[in-house]
Amino acid sequence: MLASCDITIFRAAFWKSALYEGKGYNMAGKSIVTRAGLKKLEDELSDLKVNKRREVAAKIKEAREQGDLSENAEYDAAKDEQRDIEARIEELEQILKGIDQVIDEDEVTADHINIGCRVRVFNMKRDKEMEFSIVGSTEANSRENKISNEAPVGRALIGAKVGDVVTVETMVGEVQYKVLSIARDVA
Repeated sequence: MLASCDITIFRAAFWKSALYEGKGYNMAGKSIVTRAGLKKLEDELSDLKVNKRREVAAKIKEAREQGDLSENAEYDAAKDEQRDIEARIEELEQILKGIDQVIDEDEVTADHINIGCRVRVFNMKRDKEMEFSIVGSTEANSRENKISNEAPVGRALIGAKVGDVVTVETMVGEVQYKVLSIARDVA
């Protein structure tokens, strides 16, 4: 019979093997995003192109009407804002162009952890419960408790089931997490 740590090592080796590639997991540099994450990116891009561009153009026009542009702080600020908006538009277009797979949250099951799952775990080192969503790297946001499938914790948890103990190598040493519950993330 395998010990808990042997199961963790086996699972980690299995999920990182060639069997794992091509099954919707980001093991070969693929960009994966949930349907909700895709919509959020598309909405932000649309807002920047339609609304923010118009707003900053109006600010630039207003600043130009004030006269001498060489000493016009409003004009400089508006041009800086325009540059930031255009940079973000370019960044979003590149992100959207690079998406290889979209995970539909309706198709995610709660029998094992995958992208699109809401997970409750027990951090055995800190003696503390934690809850977060597993998402693609472009959606990761610690303030919203969304961790990337590429982050050490996310990578280790992929494929785990309720009751499993997963060991994660972190900068502060090994941390073990016991999976308490898995649910579809309906963001």
